[in-house]
Amino acid sequence: MYLLECKGGVFYAGITNDIARRYRAHASGNGARFTRARPPLRVVAMKPYPDRPAALRAEWAVKRLPRARKLAFFTGAI
Repeated sequence: MYLLECKGGVFYAGITNDIARRYRAHASGNGARFTRARPPLRVVAMKPYPDRPAALRAEWAVKRLPRARKLAFFTGAI
């Protein structure tokens, strides 16, 4: 799972097994609809998961957190 900082200071969370390829897709406008409207500025954090279902559950949880807690999730503070 990864966390991007996008234009406007907003975060976008997603999952992939190839962060470089996925970042290029987001940056070129071929990623998620969210990042087409708010292009990514940088990868803020990454966190590995053992399998896709675990990553999807974590992504679902992160997308529901307020901005400040999203970073804390990746650092293990919550």
